[in-house]
Amino acid sequence: MNIAVFGIGNILLSDDGVGVHAVNKLSSEYQFPGNVEIIDGGTKGLDLLPLFENRDRVLIIDAANFKKGPGTIDMVEGDSIPSFLSSKLSVHQIGLPDMLFAAKLMDIMPAGICLIGIQPLSMETSAEMSGLISGKMGALISRVLEKLKEWGVEAVPVRASIL
Repeated sequence: MNIAVFGIGNILLSDDGVGVHAVNKLSSEYQFPGNVEIIDGGTKGLDLLPLFENRDRVLIIDAANFKKGPGTIDMVEGDSIPSFLSSKLSVHQIGLPDMLFAAKLMDIMPAGICLIGIQPLSMETSAEMSGLISGKMGALISRVLEKLKEWGVEAVPVRASIL
């Protein structure tokens, strides 16, 4: 199974960059099998479309408006994702529903697609995430690893692989 994990967001807008920070953490702290690609999607939107091709599963990590308290981690799957993103948090999310729609039109939409997000506290201009969201990074990563495990992916912590 060919799987991509995309971290989406703008690292210059505080908590909006949580998806990018999450994939950077995944890349530095875990080893994944060769069928899993960890991708810093930043704010690329439609430019990510070619990276959807030939994927069986795609997992997107992003700051998301769940209309819940800051720091809430939640998950949306399948056809619910584009309509869920209709309440956008930031400019980069304008491209994500368009990309998903284009992937469907081009018949390159993966069979499984999942968005794991966290409700941001701050979207102010800052290269640092808020303390609340930084403190939830471990829980967010755990949720991503759980979903990948459901998909048959076993991530190995880098420290464990050295021993």
